[in-house]
Amino acid sequence: MSIVARRRLSPEASRDTALQAARDLLIEAGPQAVTLKAVATRIGRTHANLLHHFGSASGLQKALAGSMAEAITAKIGAAALRARAGEQEPREVVDLTFDAFDTEGAGALASWMILTGNEDALDPILEAIHRLVDELADVASPGKPIHADTLHLVLLALGDALLGGSMTRALGLPRDTARRLALEALVRSQG
Repeated sequence: MSIVARRRLSPEASRDTALQAARDLLIEAGPQAVTLKAVATRIGRTHANLLHHFGSASGLQKALAGSMAEAITAKIGAAALRARAGEQEPREVVDLTFDAFDTEGAGALASWMILTGNEDALDPILEAIHRLVDELADVASPGKPIHADTLHLVLLALGDALLGGSMTRALGLPRDTARRLALEALVRSQG
C-alpha cells in the first residue's frame, strides 16, 4: 500500500521519502526487505525513479546507512555533550547507542551489508562515527580515551543487537547485561 499520494516531489523530497520508507522497511522486516521494488511500492513511485536517485539497491542501502548514521550520531553527540556537562547521565549515551544498533536497525543493516559483500556501504556509518568522535575529542578533557571508549561501546552495542538476547538467555543473565557493562566501562574511563 502506498503511503504517499502520487504527486510531483522535488528530487530532494523524493529521495527523503524513499529513505524514510527504506528505514521503515528495515525496522519492520529487516535489511533483506530494503529493495528498490519494495521501497518504490511503499511510496507509490516506480523502480526507475529509485534507480535515478540511488543507482542500485546497494546505492539505496548506502544512502540509508548514511542517513541513519547522521541522525543517530547527532542524537548521541548531543547526549554525550550533555553528559560531559553534567546535565545528563552517561546512561543516555549508552542507551542511544544500543538502541541505534538494535531497535533502529543499524546492527542488522551493517551485518547485511557485510554478509552480502557490500562493505563499502558501511563507509557513511564509519565516517559519521569518526566525525562525531573527532568533534567530541575537541571538547574532551585531555587524556580521556574517547576513541577507545567509542570502539568499545559500538562493538558491545553491535554484538548485543546481533546476539545479546540469545547469549544472555544461554548464560542465565539479565537481558540488559551488555548495556550495564558498557555503562560501567564508560563511567570508569571518564572518572
